[in-house]
Amino acid sequence: EWGGTSYPAIVGHEIVGKVITKGEKVAHLDEGDLVGVGAQVHGCLQDDCDACSRNLDPHCPHGVFTYNSKYADGHQAHGGYAEAVRVNASYALKIPKNIDPIYAPSLMCAGVTVFAPMLRKGVKKGDRVGVVGIGGLGHLAIQYAHALGAEVVAFSHSPNKREQCLELGASQFVDTSDKSQVNAVRRSLNYLFITSNSDSNQYNDYITWMTFEGQIVLLAVPTGQMTFAPIEFIHSEVAITGSLIGGVDALKKTLEFAAEHNIRPIVERFPMDKVNEALEHVDCGKARYRAVLENSTSSNL
Repeated sequence: EWGGTSYPAIVGHEIVGKVITKGEKVAHLDEGDLVGVGAQVHGCLQDDCDACSRNLDPHCPHGVFTYNSKYADGHQAHGGYAEAVRVNASYALKIPKNIDPIYAPSLMCAGVTVFAPMLRKGVKKGDRVGVVGIGGLGHLAIQYAHALGAEVVAFSHSPNKREQCLELGASQFVDTSDKSQVNAVRRSLNYLFITSNSDSNQYNDYITWMTFEGQIVLLAVPTGQMTFAPIEFIHSEVAITGSLIGGVDALKKTLEFAAEHNIRPIVERFPMDKVNEALEHVDCGKARYRAVLENSTSSNL
């Protein structure tokens, strides 16, 4: 969908496995350690880097993503479907002992994608936080925002997700197909995290859900172009921004916070040799909510 793929490409960007070898300067990891890798495997992490110095290393000009990307030496980065992956040691994070390896992979990308902007924006107790789209990202966003003390409003066009959203920590569920429910929350949100590929024209309506100086954060890519009248921003003082995954610092905090507050993804498990079935399951929108592929060595983790 995003284009620009350089073939052959070995994909997979939420990975958990054991360290099988390391460079001589790597001191914080040992062979056999259980680690997680997200959507990035390298960044310069230098103090003079405008991105890395601000904990925004996904934007590092020297960054390497987990697949469809190359290191400076020309080596192709391969994702989690490969037998092994090469990773800058800083981007291999130890998995907390109280997080089962089956739940850890989804925290390495989906988890940090929702939690990193909450940290940067300063989501706190008493804030009203909306989450649009209750899927692979959204069900984790509810849990993280709730654990931060926020009052969470879950938005979905699937009313059958209501009870699950409330169980995950939402204090209110809004069926977006019901105008009366939507009207009841207008001008009430401090933050709105968009985790679904909403149509671009829906953002004009999202602005009306926000209180003054509220922030709308894009975590998914809408189709088409957005069109706004400047007066909408002047009258509402609402900001629209975005966020790209999360850097090393955010990843560490994502795992630590999940371990402390028992935040876990809802997953469905597939053996690696059933990958095509898993992909079709996801593509058809049937996954609840992350599909985890397990290879023959997963039982040894």
